[in-house]
Amino acid sequence: MIVRIMGEGQVRLDDAHFTELNKLDDELLAELDDGDDDGFRRTLGALLDAVRRLGTPLPDESLEPSELILPSPDATLGEVREMLGDDGLIPG
Repeated sequence: MIVRIMGEGQVRLDDAHFTELNKLDDELLAELDDGDDDGFRRTLGALLDAVRRLGTPLPDESLEPSELILPSPDATLGEVREMLGDDGLIPG
């Protein structure tokens, strides 16, 4: 699967990592629902770090279709709420 981190680029991730990423996604959604800005920042950072750690970056000149788009590290709680609607970041 190809994942884009807004403002950074694309990463190729193996489907085997979705369990770990879904756990972080569930935490992030709970923090969004609760309006927990500190928890949101911490979990968003952990999710992005996991994608970077587990994935293989694609070259900048590569323009593969992204199956998943994650917010930038500096995205606000409100911006991510608007981006998601009622869905999570990681498809279940």
